Amino acid sequence: MSGRVGQHRTALAALGAVVSIVSTALMAAGGSWASGPSAAPAFACRVDYATNDWGSGFGADVTIANLGASAVNGWTLTYSYTGDQTLQHGWSGAWSQSGRKVTVTNTNWNGTIPAKGSVRAGATFSYSGGNAEPTDFAVNGATCTGDNPTTTTTTTTTTAPVDGSAPELRVSGNRIVTSDGVPHRLLGVNRSSGEFACVQGKGMWDGGPVDQASVDAMKTWNIHAVRVPLNEECWLGVHGEPGGAPYRQHVEDYVDLLVANGINVILDLHWTWGAYANSPDWHCKDEHAVCQKPMPDARYSPQFWTGVATTFKGNDAVVFDLFNEPYPEMAADWDKTAGWQCWRDGGTCTGIPYEVAGMQDLVDAVRSTGATNVLMLGGLEWANDLREWLTHKPVDPLGNIAVSWHAYSFNACATETCWDAQVAPVAQQVPIVLGEFGQDDCGFDYMRRLVDWADAHHIGYLAWTWNPWGCTTGAVLIKDWNGTPEPGVGEGLKAHLLSVTP
Repeated sequence: MSGRVGQHRTALAALGAVVSIVSTALMAAGGSWASGPSAAPAFACRVDYATNDWGSGFGADVTIANLGASAVNGWTLTYSYTGDQTLQHGWSGAWSQSGRKVTVTNTNWNGTIPAKGSVRAGATFSYSGGNAEPTDFAVNGATCTGDNPTTTTTTTTTTAPVDGSAPELRVSGNRIVTSDGVPHRLLGVNRSSGEFACVQGKGMWDGGPVDQASVDAMKTWNIHAVRVPLNEECWLGVHGEPGGAPYRQHVEDYVDLLVANGINVILDLHWTWGAYANSPDWHCKDEHAVCQKPMPDARYSPQFWTGVATTFKGNDAVVFDLFNEPYPEMAADWDKTAGWQCWRDGGTCTGIPYEVAGMQDLVDAVRSTGATNVLMLGGLEWANDLREWLTHKPVDPLGNIAVSWHAYSFNACATETCWDAQVAPVAQQVPIVLGEFGQDDCGFDYMRRLVDWADAHHIGYLAWTWNPWGCTTGAVLIKDWNGTPEPGVGEGLKAHLLSVTP
């Protein structure tokens, strides 16, 4: 999507009740149960609890750490509040509440807690009055006290340190992982304007700040990734102002600032060159990069990616999203076979008058520089259709490719039924990043369903957009550059981001 952004406000999570349980181990002998002084604990655990409170509600994040030497299969966490905290919405577990008692049971995908490992779950609550943290955590019926009789536990977190650099990333199987092999999801927002301001007489960044204060505002929303759309003609100095070296320096400075603050960056090729004379009435026909074209062009796009890859080679905290929203099948009168062939191979494509650079061409352009960055590739129908993505996946000698998926409430694939049928099978084989998502009425109900589904399928997501343009038809997250959330969409996303970790 172009020309829309969103921002976030800060909330720090905080309170940490650390408790753990030592249960007495029982042994079965001859059909009866016996225990003795030398019996080892069956399950020693620690529960970490943190909240992000915004006054009338809060997000709760719980981590159950298995301190023992054996995996635990199946878990149920219970605890109680002392006030009127009321469960609203939970994820990564089956959440329920009876009176003041909260119960969380594992899902089918996180039921095993490895030895020395942990699982996380989260929920949002409403409340009034006090919000004291609970103290009676129990797992599988045994009170957690945190004692570990045999070992000292070292807790590993996938969250970038507050003052640390963003992690370097690579693809491993169907997950994006850090250099240490820890799974890491890209969770955050898009920061629009780098794609349009330079060709609309608005200079750079549409007048919005790209300084430390603006990044601090993002961090208050627990944003760990920012997608930055770019313009190929501005980068190359072909058209637009600033263009060439000044534009590239602006981009490089912003990327460096974000990465230094622990935020991964996705650089996205958004607007490209190429006259599209057969475009529908709502679409511009200008050959310059002043709008979204159906496919990247062979004239400039490979050159753009060679330059970007050369600039950020060696910084694997930066991800490359090779082309925003392909839709070559529309130019081919909705011929999906022709569309997917054009998508991968480029060349002369039905209905597109300029020579197309296919996804394989762009992968080759990046890898020719020696850059090892993770690459994201969107499917057809404005990156919403992934049905033939695996069949047409380009060849990457590094195997470092992820899917870029866009899912708005007005897209064709906008229900759990469709996601289960078309997206989940892809997610089982390749990492998926929801590079853009939103809904068209400034609410959060569709977006909530989508992020819940994405959380359950280990999919990262970045909402459109972190720009204070006023939310009248959707997809604008903030009221100002301080991160004040728009009602509905902004408040909902902020609360959710504060409740999850990469």
